[in-house]
Amino acid sequence: MTRDIIPDLTTTDPAATSKIAVLPVGAFEQHGPYLPLGTDTLIACAVTTAITKHHRVLQLPPVTFGCSHEHAAYPGTVSIGAATLTAIVTDITQSLTHQQIRGLIVVNAHGGNAVLTNVVQHANQSAHQLKLGLYPSREDWAEARTAAGVTSSNHDDMHAGELETSILLAAHPDYLRDGWASSDHSATDRRYLTTLGIGPYTPTGVIGYPSQATAAKGRAALDHLGRNVATLIDLLAPPPQPEPTP
Repeated sequence: MTRDIIPDLTTTDPAATSKIAVLPVGAFEQHGPYLPLGTDTLIACAVTTAITKHHRVLQLPPVTFGCSHEHAAYPGTVSIGAATLTAIVTDITQSLTHQQIRGLIVVNAHGGNAVLTNVVQHANQSAHQLKLGLYPSREDWAEARTAAGVTSSNHDDMHAGELETSILLAAHPDYLRDGWASSDHSATDRRYLTTLGIGPYTPTGVIGYPSQATAAKGRAALDHLGRNVATLIDLLAPPPQPEPTP
């Protein structure tokens, strides 16, 4: 379990010279009474570990704080600003260029880290050769839900719901507390969330359907995400083209 969060690579391991690095980015915020504050970080690490099972990449340790200001009313939530998160990812990117890394996949598991979209777009317009990709996209998450048989949607199952609970059941079951299976809460109209925070929309911090979660769904979702990143890897570091036949 610890190795999924802090990689045990040494400098002589083949993965240390991979052309693609993967950076998990999470958050430290409330996920209701039954899931830990570090849920998003654990999920980002689980997705990253799934990627390493199918692709040779350099797994980096996670960024454990994110932009969680919408959860500030709940005890335990700790945030960093968008500028700070931007600086962290930018500095890591610059360091990786000295390691001859060709591509960095930023695995983001917290929707509030929206600034990462801008970070990736801006980095890809710069002069250095390292390209960035943000993963999973909204479409990737939706496809993972379908592949895993998750019945709820990204929108309705927004926080500490069926998918997040399933992934924790698969990857880090010891982190869950009893009671998650009876904590469903629906709040489909959240149009003022960025103004009011999440509190007015849920008494517990949960928005979604954890009662539908299973470890099997979590394993299937992670396996899909681990395989499905192949297209992004090829975009960041295109495979060599065969020499033309004379």
